[in-house]
Amino acid sequence: TCCAGSRHYLRGSTLYANQKGCDGDRVYYDGCAMVAINGDIVAQGVQFSVNDVEVISATLDLEDVRSYRGRENHPHLESDPKPCYRVRVNFSLSDVDDVHLPVHQPVEWCFHTPEEEISLGPACWLWDYLRRSGQAGFLLPLSGGVDSASSACIVHSLCVLLCRAVEDGNTQVLDDVRRVVGDSTYRPTQPRELCSRIFTTCYMGSENSTEDTRTRAKDLAGEIGSTHMTINIDLAVRSILGIFSAVTGKWPQFGVNGGSRRENLALQNVQARVRMVLAYLFAQLSLWSRGRPGGLLVLGSANVDESLTGYFTKYDCSSADINPIGGISKADLKNFLFLLRRDLPAEHILTAPPTAELEPLKDGQVSQTDEADMKMTYSELSVIGRLRKISMCGPFSMFCKLIHLWKDLLSPVEVAQKVKHFFWMYSVNRHKMTTLTPAYHAESYSPDDNRFDLRPFLYDTPWRKVAPAGAVGAITHLI
Repeated sequence: TCCAGSRHYLRGSTLYANQKGCDGDRVYYDGCAMVAINGDIVAQGVQFSVNDVEVISATLDLEDVRSYRGRENHPHLESDPKPCYRVRVNFSLSDVDDVHLPVHQPVEWCFHTPEEEISLGPACWLWDYLRRSGQAGFLLPLSGGVDSASSACIVHSLCVLLCRAVEDGNTQVLDDVRRVVGDSTYRPTQPRELCSRIFTTCYMGSENSTEDTRTRAKDLAGEIGSTHMTINIDLAVRSILGIFSAVTGKWPQFGVNGGSRRENLALQNVQARVRMVLAYLFAQLSLWSRGRPGGLLVLGSANVDESLTGYFTKYDCSSADINPIGGISKADLKNFLFLLRRDLPAEHILTAPPTAELEPLKDGQVSQTDEADMKMTYSELSVIGRLRKISMCGPFSMFCKLIHLWKDLLSPVEVAQKVKHFFWMYSVNRHKMTTLTPAYHAESYSPDDNRFDLRPFLYDTPWRKVAPAGAVGAITHLI
């Protein structure tokens, strides 16, 4: 790689060519070829593009390399007994006319912000995956929350990239788009119109859902142009519970209606898993019902923080064919939507409290929120997730770091309680990592056990055997 800080080691001309696209797995190569001379970048390719091939060129003066090396070596000539000779050869890398060519001057390196990378990287990855799969588009359960809204906006970003590529004359992209939509004469011009052809969203509401989330999902779908459906899952849930009742003679109740914690959790899981079954059903048959060929890839919308704490149901609507946000934290996703708020109706989504809406409403309002269930905020989880993975912290070392990071917000006792609660949630739910949907990964804090985090997925949940000696005891003593 080339950077200004490594100029001393790049005394010469450097050509960097990178693969573009994916190999059908979790890795996406972003391209971005470059040409450098003596540590200065003089040409840079496009990062995150739907073009299969990109060629950049630059004119360099090799005498600049000779001068640079001579300048760098000059202080050592007196102490080096071997003189530096210039060797002449009977061939040339250029001809006499090249002396009139202007050389490329150093350019300012173009960096994408993290929010821009969220918009572009997963979108290009989705395009590669869609082309390889032979499917006709995507289906996303759209709940009106930050996570599913982020997945939807990434698909819209893909449609923007595809329309720009076709407008720029990329015939390969045009052929691929026509093959995906099943129309050999189609030419995409507007992202919203293309989105309506390759993207289907569905709001899966129940008696526990609010009108607010339904409206947010509908408004976002209308703005990006997806084909949107509203589905009520109550009939399917009651049918499944009826089967259970016919066998056992019992009908479970929510906690607010006097049910036990086990009953309450089971009723939430039924709703979540019904949504997954319906998502795959509509992915297979929704285009058939409209008289179009092909099926749809089901998109997931589970973020890193939910995976880290296990705050999701195995094989629920977070289970999908692929997940564009599976390697991104909630805090980064909020920043991404904040970037789009001027073009898309994201303001209400950002300000709404995160909730799964799986428990009965109270006076028509949500009685359950994610952060209350997890006993910590998503911003706290973002810090904890980086310490756990990047800093390789266990319970005690994480506590030692957080008492300084959060000294103005929490007492040492409160920090200890949060650390202990997090590692309990992490350990009892770590087995869920084995069922995670394949996801695009761009951050080193990913908890995915398939590639990025090879720690065990079964733990001694009281942390008696896996924690360093005295670590759990120290935290327990503080509590």
